Amino acid sequence: MALIRTRALTKRYPGGVTALDGLTVDIGEGVIGLVGANGAGKSTLIKILLGLLPSTDGQATVLDFDPATQGERIRELVGYMPEHDCLPPDISATEFVAHMARVSGLPAGAARERTADVLRHVGLYEERYRQIGGYSTGMKQRVKLAQALVHDPRVLFLDEPTNGLDPAGRDDMLGLIERIGRDFGITVVVASHLLGEIERIAGWLVAIDNGRLLRTAPLASFTERTGQLLVETEEEAGPLAERLTGRGIDAIADGRTVVVDIASAGDGEYAVYDAVRDEAVALRLAVIRMEHRRHQLEDLFRDEVVAPGATT
Repeated sequence: MALIRTRALTKRYPGGVTALDGLTVDIGEGVIGLVGANGAGKSTLIKILLGLLPSTDGQATVLDFDPATQGERIRELVGYMPEHDCLPPDISATEFVAHMARVSGLPAGAARERTADVLRHVGLYEERYRQIGGYSTGMKQRVKLAQALVHDPRVLFLDEPTNGLDPAGRDDMLGLIERIGRDFGITVVVASHLLGEIERIAGWLVAIDNGRLLRTAPLASFTERTGQLLVETEEEAGPLAERLTGRGIDAIADGRTVVVDIASAGDGEYAVYDAVRDEAVALRLAVIRMEHRRHQLEDLFRDEVVAPGATT
């Protein structure tokens, strides 16, 4: 079931800048990676879906509500962690998150209980009474996540949630996001330009570039095996590539690796393995590993073909 739908959604800013260009996509349940370079239109899309920014053309729905006319209702049901720094420095995390819970419609007692629960979940319970201005960047990101979660939303929008974090902080944040999707059953849309991080947590990807949809599909389909064999050798791999080419097999060397086209062998996958083994033995060249090459998410953004939309 699609929780979010857009149809020919377009956003043009004054000065001729087009942030979204006829975007049509359906987004279902799970942890969804919204990927694209900085300036691809990710933040603009989220703001339109929240009813915080009007579109120029096209339509969108979130949980069957129209952001253009029912933004307030959507924000009652959706959590939002913005990219920019938006926290007041002179109050505590408890005060801020409880206030956001009240703004979202929770009674005072329920807001206090939910605040304690969610701050415990994000790892800030012991520091909850400290002023936010004294927090590290990682702690501030956790406060932003806590306020997005406090009203128990059905959908969570996270815009560049690992911004400014060191490697350990990024790992912690990604672990939190993964647990939210798995343990709470909340659909999480994570907007990020860091493809390696999205690969760790997402089950479905929506890739956009210059405001247009490149592709939407399960993560596994982005990283499936190619028809190529990657061979890593202990020394320069050029001689191995030359000998394989002499046998009619397409092989390209790059330093200590060779990329071999399996289909070019003609006799199947095992014939390629046999050829690599025999030629390496003839050259007395040690082979460190042989494995099927897999597509990388970066490959998608080198492809100029715009794929049609699909439903998650």
